[in-house]
Amino acid sequence: MTSLRSLAAACALLLCMSTSAAAQQTIFVVRHAERADTTPAGAPAMIAPATDPPLSAAGRERAARLASMLRSADITHIFTTEFRRTQETAAPLAEQLKLTPVISPSKDPAPLVEQVRQAKGNVLIVGHSNTVPELLKGLGIKDAVTIPDAEYGNLFIVVRPATGEPTLIRLRF
Repeated sequence: MTSLRSLAAACALLLCMSTSAAAQQTIFVVRHAERADTTPAGAPAMIAPATDPPLSAAGRERAARLASMLRSADITHIFTTEFRRTQETAAPLAEQLKLTPVISPSKDPAPLVEQVRQAKGNVLIVGHSNTVPELLKGLGIKDAVTIPDAEYGNLFIVVRPATGEPTLIRLRF
């Protein structure tokens, strides 16, 4: 199964880097990686975790895997939200590519969608389970997307041609 995922990822990356891709934009959209459980051990379930937790060890591993997958994808812009977990998810790739992520408020995806549409080159967006579906919709994807709260491994690839409808590829990493 892992080799099938790798093959699918390689095909998607080749698609975005082909010579005909010069007139298109490829947008990689992910939910932040696993966040640390910040509820104190033994605390009652009604105590909510911190509002801005860091990534867990598993989340840091997933962020490194994402960076490894996308380091050759010709990404020129990285967008995150104001939350630590999105910034930490993007950090390994940003460091490798020497890019400074642009922080965009999570409450209103419309300005971010406009920034992405105006950006030249390929883009990574790191959002949340409740913002990624709206971002994809704003990028022209008509099929509804849902992300369960416990699911962190989706990689959405939106290929926006110079003309016509965008294409969505959904992979797992």
